[in-house]
Amino acid sequence: MPVEEHRREAEGLEINLGLIITSDSILRGVKKDEITPIVERVCEDYRATLRSRRLVPNKEEEIRKAFEDLLGSCNVIVVTGGTGVSPRDITVDTLKSYCGKDMPGFGELFRYLTFTKHGSAAIASRSFACVSGNTLLFVLPGSPDAVELALRKLIMPEARHLLYELKKT
Repeated sequence: MPVEEHRREAEGLEINLGLIITSDSILRGVKKDEITPIVERVCEDYRATLRSRRLVPNKEEEIRKAFEDLLGSCNVIVVTGGTGVSPRDITVDTLKSYCGKDMPGFGELFRYLTFTKHGSAAIASRSFACVSGNTLLFVLPGSPDAVELALRKLIMPEARHLLYELKKT
């Protein structure tokens, strides 16, 4: 079946999105949460439901717990923050073990789109996507611009199609 036919068949599927923001600075009140309003707007634009939002520190056990809590109720989970190369960037390493199937094209395209906008700094991003059970997991940088770029250009245009593919037996 061509991709367009799959997309048509997937149009009615619900997207129940879970958002996990890993940010010590937002938790301490040093920075304002600019990510949640972006996710809310994008969900509205794409007829998706923001089912749950968690704000957690950059601590492995807190990130794991938040992810595990959302697994049963969300079919798309977006995690922001902790994708760089600094010692405090642990989100990628924490969540990789939950992946059943990698979607390397997401990270490749995300870094390409970031490169076209911001140049070679894109190589510092370790953003990735995978399937965890029947859930799509996307791990993004904590910058509001990066979150909006990934959601609007990659995640939301394909989410229903990917969920449709996951339902096949």
